[in-house]
Amino acid sequence: MERLRSAGLQFHYESRRPKGGPLQGLIFVLTGTLPNLARDDVKRLIEAAGGKVSSAVSNKTSYVVAGDDPGSKLAKAQELGIPIVDEDGLLDLLKVG
Repeated sequence: MERLRSAGLQFHYESRRPKGGPLQGLIFVLTGTLPNLARDDVKRLIEAAGGKVSSAVSNKTSYVVAGDDPGSKLAKAQELGIPIVDEDGLLDLLKVG
C-alpha cells in the first residue's frame, strides 16, 4: 500500500449518501409549480438535507410544499392537518441546520 501511495495513487472514499441535515427524518410532498425552483431541484435540495420526497400525502407526511395550482394534494394536507409551506418556507427550513 505504501508503495502505491508513494507512487501517487490516492485512496480516498467519499460517501454520496446524505449525512443528516436540517431535514433529517422529514417527509415532503410537492404539489403545484414553484416560482423559482424546478421540481427536480427541490427534490435534490430536500434529499441533500436528509429529507425524503413522497408522491402522496399521508399521515407520515411532515410538510407539503405548495406552489401555484396545487391540486388535490393541498386539500388532503389541510384535511390531515399537515403543515403547508411555499418555496420561501422550504428554503427557511433548509437553513435551520
